[in-house]
Parts: sequence; C-alpha cells; structure tokens
Amino acid sequence: MPLRFAIFNQNAAARIMSQNPDITKWYLGGHSLGGAMASSFASNNQDKVQGLILLGAYVYGSYPKEKSLTIYGTLNTTVSEKVDYTENVVAIEGGNHAQFGNYGKQKGDQEATITSVQQQQAAVEAIKDFLSKAE
Repeated sequence: MPLRFAIFNQNAAARIMSQNPDITKWYLGGHSLGGAMASSFASNNQDKVQGLILLGAYVYGSYPKEKSLTIYGTLNTTVSEKVDYTENVVAIEGGNHAQFGNYGKQKGDQEATITSVQQQQAAVEAIKDFLSKAE
C-alpha cells in the first residue's frame, strides 16, 4: 500500500484478483483503516468476495454482516462502540487496537492487559474457526 495506508489504493484487491483467475473464493481482510477499505471493496464487489475478516475494524458499507468476522480488543472502545451487530463478533478480553499489528503503540490506544502474541493468537483461532464454517 502506498505510504502503508490502504486508503491510497482502495481497489488493490481487484488487481490481485485479476492476476489470480484460478482462485475461485476470495476472503478479504484488514486491520483498522485497511479493514474499512476491505469492507468498502467487498460492499461494492459482493459477487466476488465470499467473506470479510476485520481486525480492529467494523463492517463499513452494505456487505452482509453474516459473511463477516469482526475481531477487536475490549480496550478498543472506538471499534466496540461502532459494532451494533452480534453475529461473528469476537471481542478479545484485554486486547487493544495496535496489537493486531506490529507497528508499536498507537496514539490514543489504551494499554493492553495481554501480550501482542496472546492477542494475535486469539485472532488466528477466531479466523480459523470462521473459515472452517464458511461455505
């Protein structure tokens, strides 16, 4: 992503999809703003995207929430306040926003009470469970 911000290449998935025509099922994912951009792309391309995985982000647009997995840390109130749906939602107790990535503390983020490894492992387990139940 340009400058490591998904907002500067909102349709990057379209290029990747066109370069891989043998792949028939696509699940998009992203963290934070990357999740918002993945959600936006999925909303506009519902015929191409089978599922959406969001870390520290929430469904943005009209993508079906039942085909989406939302994972956030309980100490990430910005996201928890926006999640108004309950299906396929995993709140990681003691997790925060920044620990889904490896870029260090984010301004305004609360201090996590679990390690980044614990948070990321919980996210991996939730994603594995979500994908195992997918069509």
